[in-house]
Amino acid sequence: MCGIIGVLGKSDVVPSLMGGLKRLEYRGYDSAGIATLTQNGLDRRRAEGKLKNLEAVLEMDALHGLVGIGHTRWATHGVPNETNAHPHMTSQLALVHNGIIENYRQLAAELESKDYVLESDTDTEVAAWVITSFLDDGKTPEEAIALSLKKFQGAFSLAVIFKGEDNLMIGARRGAPLAVGWGDGEMFFGSDALALAPLTNRISYLEEDDWAVLRREGATFFDRNGAEVKREIKQTQLSGAMIGKGNHRHFMMKEIMEQPAVIGETLNSFFNPKSRTITLPDLPFDWADLPKVTIVACGTSYYAAMVAKYWFEKLANLSVEVDIASEFRYRSMPLPEGGLALFISQSGETADTLAALKYAKKHGQHIASIVNVEESSMGRESDFVFHTKAGPEIGVASTKAFTCQLVTLACIAINAGKKRGVLSYDEEARLCAALSEVPALASEILEHDETIKALAKKIFEARDILYIGRGPGYPIALEGALKLKELSYIHAEGYAAGELKHGPIALIDEAVPVIVVAPTDHYFEKTVSNMQEVMARNAQVIFLSDAEGMKQLGDKALGSIEIPAVDPFVAPILYAIPVQILAYHVAVLKGTDVDQPRNLAKSVTVE
Repeated sequence: MCGIIGVLGKSDVVPSLMGGLKRLEYRGYDSAGIATLTQNGLDRRRAEGKLKNLEAVLEMDALHGLVGIGHTRWATHGVPNETNAHPHMTSQLALVHNGIIENYRQLAAELESKDYVLESDTDTEVAAWVITSFLDDGKTPEEAIALSLKKFQGAFSLAVIFKGEDNLMIGARRGAPLAVGWGDGEMFFGSDALALAPLTNRISYLEEDDWAVLRREGATFFDRNGAEVKREIKQTQLSGAMIGKGNHRHFMMKEIMEQPAVIGETLNSFFNPKSRTITLPDLPFDWADLPKVTIVACGTSYYAAMVAKYWFEKLANLSVEVDIASEFRYRSMPLPEGGLALFISQSGETADTLAALKYAKKHGQHIASIVNVEESSMGRESDFVFHTKAGPEIGVASTKAFTCQLVTLACIAINAGKKRGVLSYDEEARLCAALSEVPALASEILEHDETIKALAKKIFEARDILYIGRGPGYPIALEGALKLKELSYIHAEGYAAGELKHGPIALIDEAVPVIVVAPTDHYFEKTVSNMQEVMARNAQVIFLSDAEGMKQLGDKALGSIEIPAVDPFVAPILYAIPVQILAYHVAVLKGTDVDQPRNLAKSVTVE
């Protein structure tokens, strides 16, 4: 959601700003803009829609400068148009901003009483004029920022350049991430390390309520009280090459195809093939003493949590509650003393999940997170972090991050089961062996791409599509439906197959395809019974099962996707892949924007 790039450079910064904005496209946006400090003062270019529109503006009316900021905006306050696009400029500064200034109406009223005129519908312009009002009162840029931050309420990050200050850029964060990049005689701001990848691999992260003053010779950091503080410089492994599409048409398909490799890398960080055991880092609790595990996440990560509930309860005999972060944080939920709260997020910056984490922390829980960005806000707030090794995920629809989350959760559940005395050594070895086969089996599933593409042609014109499954297959049905609706804009719903008779079966007719997730586990016969019920009502069924399942029902379906026979324990990981591919091909046939679906953002950093 929204992206910030700032460059304090030695040469024209516009190419670097545009490059940074392109790397931030994956976060989701509906307008973009850049501002620089020129010989004649501050100037900017903005455009509604995609970056190609901003590029066209720059071709007609070029912009140059040695200091500049850029932004991709995902609309919150005010419609997505050029007037509301960032950067916002005043007589004294240009500013870009992620997040929400919650008290902007009150601040706007104060500004209007002083005869300041607001042109946009955004809270961001209000923030720009608040800072300007302090500059107009004779404050220095540093003083104006410090005073303004005390007035702002909400969650935000921002970067500011100032008229007449060709060696200054100031940024701040509260709730939304902001990174500082260190160069050779150059300095940078970015929403994440990915934005800065080709520019520098030396990164510092602002902590909560930090603000930073950048000059070409370095950065000075201040805490919420204005005291100067030190922030560690870290080496990032990200590079520009890691975020290319390769030979693929879309990032999503590239990331789907990367799954065998990243699943293997994630597994290798926990699995010891010699001893056939799972090894976790030293944990500040004993699994045997835990009264309860609470898992909190949003979107696709929430479905990973749902699968994990089945694993923890079966393998570790451990009570697990799974909650959507946006609901959990407002429920005043009682948490048992000494419980484990586990938070899952690809970005590690999801606003609702981060707020839920802080709630659990206040209530005496052990805090763990599963994130794909190790130095994220959630990672820094946690007692310990399980880092998925998916690498940069650019497509808004999560694919490889989801399967890596599942692999991580499977490893944690095995370890919990062994430590709690539920799993024997032989049982642990069997489950580990099943996990070790997943990367190779995932490669086999990817070979069904053409088959799945052909099935997509049979359903892409449907108005409604249902997905059903049982047990751990139920969350995969939910995930399949989510993928389809977010990519193709077809109305799709996932259901526990046993719930069909409690309402959803009323929707079934010959125009409603039904995707059935049915590995041959102990739920299989019941799932098949539900499948026959929908087929009796003329539903067009696509059947996902293994060879044994195909023998029973494969020839009766509209189409089928054969999945390798596996231990039911790892089936959710593998069955996630064909539903991703199916959603991808349906979206391509529909002609939608696969990597950046409308209205969606990769990292949701506001409520």
